[in-house]
Amino acid sequence: MPSAAADVWASGDAYEPYIGRWSRLVAREFLAWLGAPPGARWLDVGCGTGALTEAIMGAGSPARVQAVDPSLEYVRFARRRVRDGRAAFIVADAQALPQPPRSIDVAVSGLALNFVARPHLALAELARVARPGGIVAAYVWDYAGRMELIRYFWDAAASLDPRAAELDEAPRFPICHPDALAALFRDARLRDVETLPIDVPTRFRDFDDYWRPFLGGQGPAPGYAVSLSDECRTALRERIRAALPVAADGSIHLVARAWAVRGTPA
Repeated sequence: MPSAAADVWASGDAYEPYIGRWSRLVAREFLAWLGAPPGARWLDVGCGTGALTEAIMGAGSPARVQAVDPSLEYVRFARRRVRDGRAAFIVADAQALPQPPRSIDVAVSGLALNFVARPHLALAELARVARPGGIVAAYVWDYAGRMELIRYFWDAAASLDPRAAELDEAPRFPICHPDALAALFRDARLRDVETLPIDVPTRFRDFDDYWRPFLGGQGPAPGYAVSLSDECRTALRERIRAALPVAADGSIHLVARAWAVRGTPA
């Protein structure tokens, strides 16, 4: 089995059934926690397929939302999905945002901060563009704990191939922990830093509904799955199938936990 593979972010259609459908559930809880006032100017950094931007449009009553992502394909997908004149999607690097200083009321990032090469620079940029007294916030998956659909995958992969641990998001991204997130926000000179666990149900009709999205190749776990030989991928699939809790009707009920963090620019 291979010991390394690059993370791929090239197909919005493949990402949606894997993570997008669950990200939308987290986004709603995240926005309720933020409680931002209507008419705010928002920035969504690492917008991906537009899940968080779409939620902001539905629940946040924004004046406008600027959404950025480094993947041109994801930006194109988000533009097609979110057809609202208040939303603008552009290709940009989280570590060098094009927005001017203090021009944003609410600067957020959903499920992206850990994938940035230098997350402290991305957070410094979020803090730079946010106005004093505004909101800077983010959420990431709890890869080491209760992001169960991914945890079952990597636990099974590591039992077959110890080298799979090199790609497991839990050790790769120690930032995805409330203490680490809070420290990152405080280091960015943000005040009143708070964290929150957000748990959402991830219910699969059957094992195929769980497994099929891993064949889309989007992100670390699917990238690893599609890099395997047919024989190794079948072994992994059956190891996961044996470990998952399956109800009498064949459905699988798991939990996806995200850690959210927020702070106030000085």
